[in-house]
This record gives sequence, structure tokens and C-alpha cells, in this order.
Amino acid sequence: IENTTNRQVTFSKRRGGLLKKANELAVLCDAHIALIIFSSSGKMFEYCSPHSSMRQILERYKKVSGTQIQEYDDRQIYCEITNMKHENEKLQSSMRHLTGEDLATLTMNDLNQLEQQLEVSVNRVRTRKGQLINQQLENLRRKGHILEDQNCHMTRMLMEHQVVMETKVSAETPVQLLDYFGSLYHDDQSREMLQLIPPFPNFRLQPTQPNLQDHAAVHHHGLQL
Repeated sequence: IENTTNRQVTFSKRRGGLLKKANELAVLCDAHIALIIFSSSGKMFEYCSPHSSMRQILERYKKVSGTQIQEYDDRQIYCEITNMKHENEKLQSSMRHLTGEDLATLTMNDLNQLEQQLEVSVNRVRTRKGQLINQQLENLRRKGHILEDQNCHMTRMLMEHQVVMETKVSAETPVQLLDYFGSLYHDDQSREMLQLIPPFPNFRLQPTQPNLQDHAAVHHHGLQL
């Protein structure tokens, strides 16, 4: 894990889970367990099963495996812890350099190497970003095709429905008119009202000059009622 904060959080969670599992194994199964953990910062964590000690378990381990465990004095342990702290500080310093911090102590060669590392990292990030953009564009195209197909389907259904409605209206309108006038004729009051309407006068067309027999003259003169 490159991020320091995430690495520390993950270590704390996994360490707690490991110690919990070791304790459950010792209590439930009556097992003798010795567990030693060193973090990246050099801090030590240990666990020993109940009713036992770390020394007893290590002595038992030496007898069973035939392994010689070298005894360390406090000075050796302090030196190892100091070295681990120095390594941890170097790693943290490198992480700060990658984020553009604490650059005053770097030489020209160090800056060139750092620049090359950053260029490689940026190229990888851009490549991955381009892949994600292409995937998103492909998903958008696919969704666009689906919406277009749905739109065409809905348009076709609306047009078919409109044609059916127009055909139905054109077929039912004359029948409805006949039914309407037929109902008026069969209704006594409506029939009486229709009878009260005066009849249309009879009109007769005659030429303005009845003595003319020439058909051509009829076309050149007007007709009088």
C-alpha cells in the first residue's frame, strides 16, 4: 500500500484481527501460541496464550525444531530498531518527494530521476484514464442506440394508433349522421318543426331575349330569373 495513512490504518485493523484470532484459537482449542509483530515503524506487538510465557513457548520451539535462537541483548535490539526507523524515514521521504515536498535537499541527479519517475507515473495514469473514458463513451453510445430504438418503436406505435383512430372516425361519421337525422324524423316534435319550414320556391331559368334561337346568343347574354 503506497499511501502511508492507508497503510497504517490497514496494519492496525489486520493486527487487531490477527491477535483476536490467535486468542480465540488459544482459548477454544487450548493451544499454546506465541505471536510477535513488528510494524513498518519498528514498533513491536506480541501475544502469548494464557497460562504460558513467551520464553516457555520459544524454549519449547527450540527443543522441537532443533533451531538455535540467538539471544539478543538490549543493545542489539536497539540497533535493529534504529535501522528500521531509518529505513522507514527514507521511505516516507521518498513518498514526500513524489508529492513535490521537501525538494530542497535533492541534487540535480536526484531531481532528474524523480522527474523520470513522475513522467512514467503520469503516462500510466493517462493511459488508464483514456481507457476509462473510452469505456464510458462506449456505454453512452450503447445507451443512445437503445433510446433511439425505443423512440422509433414508440413513434411507430403512435402512427399506427393514429391511423386506426382516423379510419374508425371516417367509418363511423356517416352512420352517426344518418342515425341523427333518422332520430329527428322519427321524433314527432322534430318532424312537426321540419313541416313548419316553408318549401323552397321553384325557380325557372329563361333567356333575357326569348325570341333569339341562336345558341351562341345564349352564351353571350346573361340569364334572368
